[in-house]
Amino acid sequence: MIATLNPERTAVLSMDLQAGIVSIYAKDSPLVGLASQVLARARTAGMLVVHVRVGFRPGLPEVSSRNALFGAIKSSPQHQKLFEGETGDIHRSVAPHPTDIVVTKHRVSAFAGTDLEMILRARDVDTLVLFGIATSGVVLSTLLYASDADFRIVVIRDCCADVDPDLHACLLNSLFPRRASVVTAAVFLGPDTEI
Repeated sequence: MIATLNPERTAVLSMDLQAGIVSIYAKDSPLVGLASQVLARARTAGMLVVHVRVGFRPGLPEVSSRNALFGAIKSSPQHQKLFEGETGDIHRSVAPHPTDIVVTKHRVSAFAGTDLEMILRARDVDTLVLFGIATSGVVLSTLLYASDADFRIVVIRDCCADVDPDLHACLLNSLFPRRASVVTAAVFLGPDTEI
């Protein structure tokens, strides 16, 4: 697949692969190992690697109590710990390299309230390779925005995870293919597969 992508115009987005999130969604899964291989291959090919993480200032001033998802985090000191310290850090197996970019977000989508699109446009990126946790969260939200913004999109299915297996399968098998190429890590890592 790498051969079918223009590395100078492709960015690989590794999304919400923070230690605490991985421990909940994918602790017994090969996801992080596969994601590490995908990132290594992308760097070797000269693609931009972007890590997207969830993070907040002390007291979560970015979060409104009207936000059903993040409002629940704001009202729970226990849930806030998921995004602090080592549990909030990007998992060590997919940790950023010096040439990678890290974007911190305060909402579900990688684009909402961040400078991600500015970074991509500045690099003339027109193709995004997406994966992360959760399939029904950051992957879905980011894919929908990117599709509306006219990016070409590839989703790496076995580098995504969700607590709801039926929803995960429905998104990867039904919704995502309408807006993106959905492939396995093996296909992405292969030399000549068309997308």
